[in-house]
Amino acid sequence: MDKIKLKVFTDAEATAEIANRALNGWYLEEGWLKRKYTTAGWQTTLMLVNNIGFICEAAWHHADMAITWGKVWVKLKTHDHGGITVKDFELATKIEASVLWKPNADSSLEGIPNKFINGNS
Repeated sequence: MDKIKLKVFTDAEATAEIANRALNGWYLEEGWLKRKYTTAGWQTTLMLVNNIGFICEAAWHHADMAITWGKVWVKLKTHDHGGITVKDFELATKIEASVLWKPNADSSLEGIPNKFINGNS
């Protein structure tokens, strides 16, 4: 079966797509779509990495990650296409929705009292 050739975004197109999808905190650097998350500590960092890993495996499109005690850096690029494609934006959108989710104020779910995962530096 032949693979479909996906369009590789230029830097200008990728920057516009970041804004279009409201992927706040995501940015371009050295040919990658990147994001840094700050966590509440080591346990939260490990849960975040596992969450992102699960999403990537389910999508069969894998992120590069770097981790420290309270931070996770996520890097996306479609390797077999040589750049950033729609796959990377779809995966970033799914990661963002999943890892930053918290119950609404009117939810019966209480949520954790402190910031669990923060998208800010």
